[in-house]
Amino acid sequence: MRILHTMIRVGDLDRSIAFYTEVLGMTLLRRQDYPNGRFTLAFIGYGPESENAVIELTHNWGKAHYEQGTAFGHIAIEVEDARKTCDAIRAKGGKILFDAAPMTFDASIIIAFIEDPDGYSIELIQAAR
Repeated sequence: MRILHTMIRVGDLDRSIAFYTEVLGMTLLRRQDYPNGRFTLAFIGYGPESENAVIELTHNWGKAHYEQGTAFGHIAIEVEDARKTCDAIRAKGGKILFDAAPMTFDASIIIAFIEDPDGYSIELIQAAR
């Protein structure tokens, strides 16, 4: 068994695809409209679905906004340098929630939090050196 994807609902699919591909450097792997169901699915990630877990962006036609629940936490992405990554995201207009800094309970781990266009939190975790 393996994790295939995590699904999040988005209000503006093109805006979300642009954020994940242009700001975070992911690749749009596939996109499919389902007219009878009135929704579109787009799969994005850092490598092929056959080898990597990816994110499924679900856009329900006619729905522009979703309420963020209290159960969902965040998506986590490993980065080489959290500070440089925050600087690059900021330069592309991305929203930084918590700038790169040592984790409160383990100073050897550098983390940051950013937000996608729909308000989902994304944790950046600096790769161990």
